[in-house]
Amino acid sequence: MADSDDECPDLVATPMQNGTEGVKTKVPVTIITGQLGSGKTTLLTYILTEQHSKKIAVILNEFGTESADEKSMSVGSGGELYSEWLELKNGCLCCSVKDNGVKAIENLMEKRGKFDYILLETTGLADPAPVAGMFWLDEELGADVYLDGVVTVVDSKHCMEQMKEVREGGALNEWLRQVGVADMIVVNKTDLVSVEQLQQVVGAVKSINSASQLVTAVNSKVELDMLLDLHAYDGLSDKPNKFVASSGHHLDSSVGTVSLHFEGDTEMERVESFLGRLLWETESYPGMVVLRCKGVLAVRGKNKQVMVQGVHDTYDTYETREWGEGGERKNTLVIIGKNLDKEKLQTNFTNSLNGTSQ
Repeated sequence: MADSDDECPDLVATPMQNGTEGVKTKVPVTIITGQLGSGKTTLLTYILTEQHSKKIAVILNEFGTESADEKSMSVGSGGELYSEWLELKNGCLCCSVKDNGVKAIENLMEKRGKFDYILLETTGLADPAPVAGMFWLDEELGADVYLDGVVTVVDSKHCMEQMKEVREGGALNEWLRQVGVADMIVVNKTDLVSVEQLQQVVGAVKSINSASQLVTAVNSKVELDMLLDLHAYDGLSDKPNKFVASSGHHLDSSVGTVSLHFEGDTEMERVESFLGRLLWETESYPGMVVLRCKGVLAVRGKNKQVMVQGVHDTYDTYETREWGEGGERKNTLVIIGKNLDKEKLQTNFTNSLNGTSQ
């Protein structure tokens, strides 16, 4: 990886709390994203102050008017990563960074044993995809933590305008990118809109990303169990609709969700060929932008399902659970992105997995 401000540092190898090396348990990381004013900091503040008997480390991106116990927190200066972690009364840990939040994980892992979960906030103007991709691209980072899911907080009152904001060159705006990569969407501030407006908001969100889970909230109060242990990237979730794109509502938006299917077994090289063209060869799909892809593959000779997970131009595949005796072996790939041509994608998916030329 090229050297840049966004590059993750190597993690510091630390012994377990009891002084023995043993096998380390990976810590799940949940990325919290959303536009400025959506309520994501309020959500994290709620988690930091609520009594929930869970040990959670929260990495706040920046301190603002919504921040929890702002005056009591010891913070650094000069835009560097803050090494001061505040232990709160409910057992949580908290710190703030004004740099790439992933870098704070290095410092945090020195406190291994004091927390079971990490919540990482991104800035309101950030595309969360590069942060999510770090968990695949940095092998040492992946040895200590794993990406559990991306949670996007949506402002009910302003999202209909935010989704239509225009960017130079026709690029996708931040709201569309944040909703497109989400595994859980929190439609917040529902008390500020009418029932009809809320229905319109939910319909708009589902038209962008119908493969994500969705929950509504007032003042960012969401059951913590709905945000943790999503297992969006490891295949352990038992949610049956995880890889089914619902029909949703169809608004005048170029961003949406399609679901591709192929019955029976295939070869891994054929899948990789399709994904390579999909993610890297722009001439194959002019004008199309992939935000997120995820699916389950039936690879010939393997008794376990093979999970595929992708964010933007980065993807990974790995074995998960057994197919089960007598179970129907089939391939499903859900794609969220801009200007998706479902008919062309399905044809190419079928031809690739069949082994016939496109």
